[in-house]
Amino acid sequence: MPRLEYKDLLDAGVHFGHLTRKWNPKMAPYIFMERNGIHVIDLNKTLAAIDSASSVIKNIVKSGRKVMFVATKKQAKQIVSAEADRLNMPFVTERWLGGMLTNFATVRKSLKKLSSIDKLMKDEAFKNLAKRERLMKTREKEKLQRVLGGIADQNRLPAALFVIDVKREHIAIKEAKRLNIPVFGVVDTNSDPTDVDYPIPANDDAFKSIALITETFGKAIEEGLMQRKKEKDDAKLKQAEDAKKAVDEKPKAAAKPEKAAAPVTEKKAEEAPAPKAEKVDEAGKEKKGDN
Repeated sequence: MPRLEYKDLLDAGVHFGHLTRKWNPKMAPYIFMERNGIHVIDLNKTLAAIDSASSVIKNIVKSGRKVMFVATKKQAKQIVSAEADRLNMPFVTERWLGGMLTNFATVRKSLKKLSSIDKLMKDEAFKNLAKRERLMKTREKEKLQRVLGGIADQNRLPAALFVIDVKREHIAIKEAKRLNIPVFGVVDTNSDPTDVDYPIPANDDAFKSIALITETFGKAIEEGLMQRKKEKDDAKLKQAEDAKKAVDEKPKAAAKPEKAAAPVTEKKAEEAPAPKAEKVDEAGKEKKGDN
């Protein structure tokens, strides 16, 4: 994956923080300076954080697990949903449902309901339903699709969360922390970086900044997916080669001649007992002579 350059972050406006009066003191280590009443983020710290977090998230995906994208703010919705959809990863860009992680069993029931309605609507029998019933089912599907559409294929909890604006998505982060799910979060100067496991100090409001960071993490995830695919392909190839080798070795083993029996030596022949002579019945001899 090509490394981000300082200039890339600068051009995207990643360094622009919030007004100084809105800052969170815990962000002090990531602030470079104050200018015109606005905090400027230290982009060297941002680069280091992105490199470190990208490596971790790549390994998570490489192991076959999923990363959930979370971004419900207007300017981030389209970027995040498009990237997550491209990578076949779950995402939440509408309202976060309380218990989406901590009460996943209930959420799964709603996902099954969405799936059953979808199947019903594709069936010919759906056309035979009353108009009002069809309308109710359509509205129910739209409602579930809007909130749960991004996680429709999810059958287990994600291995990590990637969050845009940790202050806004505090409920999702709280649930993840309760379940020990690591969180990668874009943290602006008005947020608490200690709320997430992997804070990315950056502007979480500007479209270009959100797009750049989301795409960068998307590339790291894509790289992890490719490495996983390569490992699986290599394992299959090795398995096929081993099977072929085993088949090739079988005829060779069958073609080996059996060990011939050792010839009997003269000594052994001499030692062998002579056949016993038949006893002649003397009475029989005399009888024979008389005749």
